[in-house]
Amino acid sequence: MLTVATARRNALYCVAAFFMLSLVLGCGKEYRFIKAASFKGPRGISITFAGPVDEKWAKDQANYSINEKTDPDIYLRIAAISLRPDRLSVTITLEEDINQKATHTLAIKGIVSEGRNMGSAIVDVKKFYLGYLLSILMGAMIINNFVFTKYLGLCVFFGTSQKKSTAIGMGITFTIVMVASAMMSWFLYQFVLKPFRLDFLQIVVFIGLVSLSVQAVDTILRKVNPVLFKAFGVYLVLVIANCIIIAVPLILADNEYNAIESLMLALGAGLGFLIALFLMSSVRERIELADVPPTFKGLPIAFILGGLFALSFMGFSGMSLF
Repeated sequence: MLTVATARRNALYCVAAFFMLSLVLGCGKEYRFIKAASFKGPRGISITFAGPVDEKWAKDQANYSINEKTDPDIYLRIAAISLRPDRLSVTITLEEDINQKATHTLAIKGIVSEGRNMGSAIVDVKKFYLGYLLSILMGAMIINNFVFTKYLGLCVFFGTSQKKSTAIGMGITFTIVMVASAMMSWFLYQFVLKPFRLDFLQIVVFIGLVSLSVQAVDTILRKVNPVLFKAFGVYLVLVIANCIIIAVPLILADNEYNAIESLMLALGAGLGFLIALFLMSSVRERIELADVPPTFKGLPIAFILGGLFALSFMGFSGMSLF
C-alpha cells in the first residue's frame, strides 16, 4: 500500500511535470536558421544566423519588418543595415531609439544562404530573459503596483486593511488565488480559446476560473483556519469580482506571455497587493491611537492615507531594473 508521504511525493512530481510541460509548450520556438536576435545599442537589432547569408539579400531593407508586439500595425523605420564580413550576423539600425522594455517582433522575408532559400522567419526580440522576468515581477509588485498606481481592488483593500493580521492573511490568500487562477487562465487561453478562436469568451471564462479558485480557497480556509475565515467575512467572496484578479489574466492574454512570464506577472500582482495591505494596515493601526478629527475618522482618513501612499509609489514611475 502507498503511504501518505509517497502519495504526496507522487502528486508533487505530477504537478512539477505538468508545470515543466507547460513551460516547454508555452515558450515560443525560434526559427531554426536564426541562432539569436537581440538589441544592440539604443537603435540597433542584431541577428545571428546559423550559416552565411547572401549579401544582396541581407542588405535589402524590404526583407525586414519590425514592430512592438503590442502594436502590430505600427512598423519601425529602418535607417541602415550592416553585414559582418563572415556574413553570419546582420545589424539593423533604426531611425529612432527602441523601447527596449517591450518585446519586438522581427519578420524576415525569404532568407537566402549559399544560393538556397531558407524560408521566412518571425522571431521575438527582447532583453536578457532572466532580467525580463524580474522586470515583469518587480513591475507588477512595486513599479506599477495595481493598487497604488492603477487604483484597482480598492474595495477589498480598504475593507481588510484595518488590522495587520487580517491584512497579511488576505494578502497571502489573494496571492494564492491570483497565481492559481492566472495559470489556469493562461492554460485555457493558449490551448483552448486561441486554437478554437474563442478569444471573445475570455472574460467569461476568466471570471469562471476565478470563481472556482475562490470557492476552493473558501472551502479550505473554512476547515483549516475558521478564525481567519470569519475575519475575512464578505471580503473573501468579493475577491471573485476584484479588478486585479480579472485584470492579470487579461494582461497576460493581451501580451501573449508564456507560462513563466504569466507566473511572474501573477506573483508580482499578488505580492504587490500584499505589500499594499501590509503598509496600509500598519499605518491604520497607529491612526486608531491618533487624535483624528471626528469628521475624518474611519474611511475618510483611510482614503487620505491611500492617496499619500499612491503619491509615494509614483516615485517608482519609469524605473527600469534591466
